[in-house]
Amino acid sequence: MRRRELSDAEWELVQPLLPRPVFGRPRLNDRTVLNGIVWKFRTGVAWRDVPGGNTNDCTQFTAVMDAIRVPRTGPGRPRMRRGSRGGRPPVFDKQVYKRRNVVERCFNRLKQWRGIATRYDKTAQSYQAAVTLASLLMWA
Repeated sequence: MRRRELSDAEWELVQPLLPRPVFGRPRLNDRTVLNGIVWKFRTGVAWRDVPGGNTNDCTQFTAVMDAIRVPRTGPGRPRMRRGSRGGRPPVFDKQVYKRRNVVERCFNRLKQWRGIATRYDKTAQSYQAAVTLASLLMWA
């Protein structure tokens, strides 16, 4: 296994999720294609630099973020709910803080994938697919 390629354990996790072709010619080696996609997102290069890539890259971060909705747990903006001295909110829940910390660390690990951090994807769907793939490989 070369640097920035899928390990056998990662491939075993991702392979069952790939669609099976129904019609037409058989596809190329899925693992080789997926290694190219992973390399693109880990290095952050443009699709044109991947053999057979796309030359029309653009940002779709706003559309993806508009599709994400996180419900509020209370009224008002979070920064407006402070204690008498400011800083910490009046109600501090250690378990909620621990879960928030896990989410923040996950975002930091996703930012290590340069292609995800720079958001150069042409469509929101391909950006979301990249985030999903990176999440799967981080979890493996």
